[in-house]
Amino acid sequence: MLLKTFGWSFAITVAGLALAGVLWGWQGLAIVGILSVLEISLSFDNAVINAGILRKMNAFWQKIFLTFGILIAVFGMRLVFPVVIVAITAKLGPIEAVNLAINDKAQYQELVTSAHPAIAAFGGIFLLMIFLDFIFEERDYKWLSWIEKPMAKLGKLDTLSVIIALVVLLVSAMTVATEAAHGAGDKSATVLLSGVAGLITYLVVAGISGYFEDKLEDADEESEEPAAAPAKKGNGAVVGLAGKAAFFMFLYLEVIDASFSFDGVIGAFAITNDIFMMALGLGIGAMYIRSLTVFLVRKGTLDDYVYLEHGAHYAIGALAVILLATIKYEIPEVVTGLVGITLIGLSFASSVIRNRREGTPGDSSGAQSEVASGV
Repeated sequence: MLLKTFGWSFAITVAGLALAGVLWGWQGLAIVGILSVLEISLSFDNAVINAGILRKMNAFWQKIFLTFGILIAVFGMRLVFPVVIVAITAKLGPIEAVNLAINDKAQYQELVTSAHPAIAAFGGIFLLMIFLDFIFEERDYKWLSWIEKPMAKLGKLDTLSVIIALVVLLVSAMTVATEAAHGAGDKSATVLLSGVAGLITYLVVAGISGYFEDKLEDADEESEEPAAAPAKKGNGAVVGLAGKAAFFMFLYLEVIDASFSFDGVIGAFAITNDIFMMALGLGIGAMYIRSLTVFLVRKGTLDDYVYLEHGAHYAIGALAVILLATIKYEIPEVVTGLVGITLIGLSFASSVIRNRREGTPGDSSGAQSEVASGV
């Protein structure tokens, strides 16, 4: 089971490190290894969130996420994204941006770093919305009930998460503007525009995927009624709706994945400004996150350890705050990684204690393995 799930990750790690050693020697091999560990530590919570969404998708769309999706994650976000950011912020053509990344690494790093406020605002607000919508939703299991119970009551106000996100964005922009008044460049407009773009992206993608998911659930309920339409017609409708729902869930997953990768890409510049080392190291780490996602789905871990998803969302909230704080302050990547791992570790420990208190957890892995067996 473990080898089957992580086999590709192990193979790509060996091949990637060997390639790094051949191209850049022992120093390059060490840098790529460090970048891989950095990506895994920063994105562990990403795997839990991915698994929570991926288990709702059928085997076909799980395969799409784990094949085509990994190309987007590795090549799109770890290689192409930094070049695109440079091209947009420096108003360069794509060929010029690539040439800069290869031949003038110092200036390339400077341009990507200067784009950090825009990246942090977009990713921070997007991730903050994920956390807020989770914490404001009424759910069966509550981890930190002293927080989650009152938050669920407040969540009855439909627009509360949007209002809070906008207030946080305004405070972030005003903080940048205050800093500009003391001599730094004013990037408050950039922060505002990027944050609003992150908010709009979340509302559109999450709204559409949620709509189709609700339609799918309604269709499933109708098909279970005695007076339902003939099986053939019912099955066809369900399959069609599942395809639309899964497609928008896939888009939602990719945007979440992109938001999680922001801190990793920016943090990687503290280790190297070589775009190819960066892509290789972060790409290896991204493969492990994908494998971990599959492992969680196949084992039904989120059903057996009910607070894991809570811990992952609290980690998302912490990451959102840290990303927004980095617009003004420099925060070491190790802090981000440790916060996420600590919160997930605590939620796992709480789940184990709960299971022991209430008896052994039910074996939910069978149903999940059946869904994901084709992955």
